[in-house]
Formats: sequence, structure tokens, C-alpha cells
Amino acid sequence: MPGESFAQDAVPETGDAPAPVAAPANGKLIYTPADFVRFAPKTALDMLNQVPGFSIRGENVERGLGQASGNVLLNGERISGKSTSPTTALQGISAKSVVRIEIVDAAQVDVPGLTGQVANVIYKASSKLTGQFSYQPEFRAHFADPLYTRGDVSVNGTRGPVQYTLSLQNQANRGAAGGPTVISTESGDTTELRDDVFRSNIDQPTASGQFKIDGPGSSLGNLNLLYRRTYLRFNENSERDRVSSPDQSRLLTEREDAYNYEIGGDYEVALLGGRLKLIGLNRYSDNPYVQAVRTSFADNAPDSGSRFTQNGVTKELIGRGEYRWKMGRTDLQLSGEAAFNSLDRVSSFFILNPAGEFAEVPFPGGTGKVSEDRYESLVTAARPLSDTVTAQLVAGGEYSTLVQEGAGGKSRSFFRPKGSLTLSAKLTPTFSANFKAIRRVGQLNFGQFLARVFLDNENENAGNPDLVPTQQWRFELELSKDLGAYGKTRATLVSAFFEDFIDIIPIGATGESPGNIDRAQAHAIDWASTFQLDPLGLKGAKIDLRVLAQISSIADPLTGEKRDLSSFNDRGLNLSYRHDIPDTDWAYGVNGNYSHVTRYVRLSEVGRQFEGPVFASAFVENKDILGLTIRASAGNLLNARSRLDRTVYRGRRNTAPISFIENRDRLIGPIFSLSVRGTF
Repeated sequence: MPGESFAQDAVPETGDAPAPVAAPANGKLIYTPADFVRFAPKTALDMLNQVPGFSIRGENVERGLGQASGNVLLNGERISGKSTSPTTALQGISAKSVVRIEIVDAAQVDVPGLTGQVANVIYKASSKLTGQFSYQPEFRAHFADPLYTRGDVSVNGTRGPVQYTLSLQNQANRGAAGGPTVISTESGDTTELRDDVFRSNIDQPTASGQFKIDGPGSSLGNLNLLYRRTYLRFNENSERDRVSSPDQSRLLTEREDAYNYEIGGDYEVALLGGRLKLIGLNRYSDNPYVQAVRTSFADNAPDSGSRFTQNGVTKELIGRGEYRWKMGRTDLQLSGEAAFNSLDRVSSFFILNPAGEFAEVPFPGGTGKVSEDRYESLVTAARPLSDTVTAQLVAGGEYSTLVQEGAGGKSRSFFRPKGSLTLSAKLTPTFSANFKAIRRVGQLNFGQFLARVFLDNENENAGNPDLVPTQQWRFELELSKDLGAYGKTRATLVSAFFEDFIDIIPIGATGESPGNIDRAQAHAIDWASTFQLDPLGLKGAKIDLRVLAQISSIADPLTGEKRDLSSFNDRGLNLSYRHDIPDTDWAYGVNGNYSHVTRYVRLSEVGRQFEGPVFASAFVENKDILGLTIRASAGNLLNARSRLDRTVYRGRRNTAPISFIENRDRLIGPIFSLSVRGTF
């Protein structure tokens, strides 16, 4: 029968399978493959997405490799490399290979840096070649090009002592919106009406391979390879009806044809009663980018326009060593890391001349090289304080040298302490508390050292050779309660106090660029829950709920007044309902999402840009059509819009009058998608 070669063993009437219920064991909550039969998972990602009350958290963009910061482990180890996200890694593991999923408190695992509850996915690749695939086309009712190229395929297997996963995927997207924009004066008089349409097409074909080597003896090794291309095509057409000057037609384009690769690996051996792990990573990316704008006039005046180009090569080379051993009930680890990062960028700026050609003009601030050499050493000690409480202490620091070559170049060196204290308490077999205090040094964006222009909104960053990384004290308290057959609930409270926070600051008399502000802070409450409705008589149904509320504060660099952080997601709500219909392989569900962001603040403008604020979607799914899981979805059912509201001043906003007010309201429209997933 067609399609049978791609089918897994059929699981009849998945809607009859029970909801996932964890089995407490040795301070862990254990889920087995039997807990996920209801959802007919094809990959480890499908399974982890259905663990009650658990949300996958990606790794922070750390300086070098640093310590682990996500909440997903694979066979007790952090996900190797920096370019592979937890979702990508889990998507490459067949559900058939998963032995169990352990939900455990961070201080109880032998991986420093984690916080809160952590999912440890235990899997073992079969000696028989297995694989999984998905295909997800998408179609929008308005403006956008159809998406035919999104999908992935991966294979897993074992050959001798080597487990391997080989993957091909394309993380593609098609975005678009169109509608009116009104330009007005401070008094509300309309000066211009615009009809805008933009289309954004992104494709990211990626090939990757992960190889796990078992042996000789107790030694373990990992090798990770990744190669990715990025193709961006963005066009925005704007027809402008002006009140007191000739009408205009404006075309904005963006193009990027980039590639990057990553080669990383580690090898762990027994040594002097402990374990030594040596880690290496090499990353390289080449990112040529072009943005251009051209405006034509109804009175046949010569076109005006400009073009900005930049070509940046980013390199990162990391060597890290970790030695861990046990002293009584205490687990100890000593780690050292050397990381060498650089950005070498050439930028050019062009103006359209009367002959209709782009002529280059001087733009020296956009060309230069930024590099950082960084050395880190940390010691970690973890031990149980009682039968129910475990502590982990990390202490150390880093020494770094920052060098900028080019306009305003300089060299600076710094020493910064860093570390953390983690306490995990299993108050009952189903109720746990996790507390963590962290001293963290943030990652720098080397591109912010150099000047660049933004032709879409006519802004410019002057570049800032004085940037330093943001540092923060961060405090997290996570309370988690397993509700058994009723689900699970988790609440997280976070307070972060920043030093040298990066925001837009004045540069010279008229310039602006990202720079450091002495102090900032943010506080959050994040509540996530899964409520199983089987015990209430609605078999096969569940509700997932997440509520986020955040506040923030920073001193505005122009006025000194307290305000929110720019473009900060200060509140959000996500509510979803799924029903796996009993006696069938059918499921359906709905989802609603609300989010709100604060204003962004530059020196000559303030505004708010967002999509939404409410998105809603619905799906229907069959989990066994010739062994395939097929889902049809409809998104944006409540007509969320693409919005921009901004006020632009004639100079710096603390002294200059308002130049104009822009209100953009663009239609996105409904989004229809299909997902086909299977195994072989």
C-alpha cells in the first residue's frame, strides 16, 4: 500500500491511552514511552512537548561555551555545540529510541549552571537504522508567497561503538503584511497617507551530524558538525499620497546570502579517580548584507535613494577542560576555558546620484575589526545537605582583553567575578523548590562597536568603541507541584539587577548608538501549568496555561527619568486546549496567545512595534493515516495586525519639537498550514 514504507507500527485508538502521569523515583519524576502513546510521538521533541507543565528553555547566548543554561539534557549531558538548539537536537532523536524522560531538580545533576527543573532525555539508538521526517507547507491568504520548502529528515543508528544522527532541515518562513500608514503632525493634521506591502522570505537549509563514541573502556566522545546557509529576501513597496508635495513610490529591499559552519567535539576519560573532559569548538560565519531604498516622484523629478552594504566575517575558537571528582558526598569540578572571538566587517554607504547610479560616500565608522580574548576558571562543589536538600556552589572569574581596530580603536582589559549558588529542595515526592543566585557576564554583540544605518526607518548607529559586557545579579525561585492525574503546575519568580546595561545612548553632540547605562533592573512572575481533564470526566482533554508578568526600570540617558526597558515583553498569556478523542486516532485543539511589549526608545524617537496583540489558532490531527501523523492548522483567526506607532523628533527628544507621528496598521490575515510527520 502506498506510504507503508514510511509508517511506524500503528497504534490503534490513541485517544484511549491515558494521560502522562509521572512516577516519583529517587527524587525524580519519571515518564516512560507508555505515557505518550496518546500523542503518537515521532521524535523525542514530540514527547517532551507533552510533559505536563514543562517548557523547553534554550541555552543563553553565553560568552564562549560557559556553563549549561538551558533545561534539557541528553543522556545526562548538556547539548554539545552552540548552533544546535534543544528543539533541533530533540527533533533528530526518534521516539522509538527514548527509554525515559526524567524531570529532576538542577542541583541534583552533575552539570553546573542549570536552574529550576531539568528534563533529562535518556535514549539509546538502535543498531537498526531508523529515521523520522516532517514536512510543513504554509499558505497565507494575503500578500505572502506560499511556503513549500520547510521540512526536515534525520536518521539514527549505531555502527560499532558509534551512535550517530544525520539531519537535513530547512527552517523556512514566509512573512507578509500590508495596509495603511498615516503620517501626521503633532496637532493631528494628516500630511501623508501610505499604502504599504512587505514580503519577507527566509530559507535556512542546514546539514548536521552528531556522533557519540562509546569507549574504549569508560571513555566517551562526541563530534558535532553543522553547515547552514541563510537566504533572506525582503521587499517593501510603499505608495505615498502626500498633501503638500508630489506623491511618491518607494521600494525598500534587503538581501542576505550568508553561511556558517560549526565543528565541535569533546572527549572524556577516567583520570586519577575522576573524569577529565576536553572540549573544542570552531565556528565561522560569513554574512554579506545589502539594504537599499529608492523613491520615485509623481512630478518626474529625479529618483532619490541610498544603499547600505556590509560584509562581516565572525570567528570563534574555544578550548575548554573540565575535571570532576568525588570527595565523600561532595561532587567537585574544576573548569578552565579559553575563547577567542572576532568580527571583521567592511561597510559601505551609497547615494543615488542624478545619473541614476549609486555613488559611494565616506562611511569609515562602519569598517573595522573587533576581537576579544577571554580566559575563565571556575570551581564547582555540589553536595546533599540532607535527604531532601541539595546545594551547588560555583565560584571563579574571567579575564578578557577587548581590541577594536579602525575608527576610534582601542584596547582594554578586564577581570570579572562570576558564579552561582543553587539550592534544590524536594519538600514532598511531588513538590519541589529550586533557588538560584547567579553572577553573570553577558555576551557582546561586536557589530554594535561599529557604525551602521537603517534605511527602513531612517536611523543610524554611530558605533561605540567603549562598550563593555552587561553584568547582572540574577535571583530565581521556582516552585513546582506535580498534581498526579490532574497535571502539573510551576511558578517562577525572577529578579535581575544589571550593571552596564546596553541601550541606546548619546554619542557626541548629535549621534546615538548602543552603549552602557550604569544600572537597570527587571522582575518577573512566570506561571506555567498543565491541567489534565480526564479525572473530571472529559477523557483525552487537557489545558496548557502560561502567564507572564514583568516589570523593569532604567534611567533614561537623556532625561534621567525612570522608564521601562526598550521593547520589553512585560506581559503575556498563552492558553491552549487539546482533545485526543477517545476510541479514535483523531485530536483537535485551539490556542490563544496575548503579548504586550513596552515602547522602544531612541534619542530622536519613541515607538512601539509589534504583531498582535492576540493570536488565535486551531488544528485538527489524525495520528495514523498510513502510519503518518497529519495535522491541518488555521492561524491568526482573530485578525492580529502588524503595528508600528512612533513619534519622531527633529533632534533629541528632550529638547527638539516633534517632526511627525507615524501610525502603521497592516493586515496579516489568516495563515493555513499542513504538517506531515512520519518515521521509517
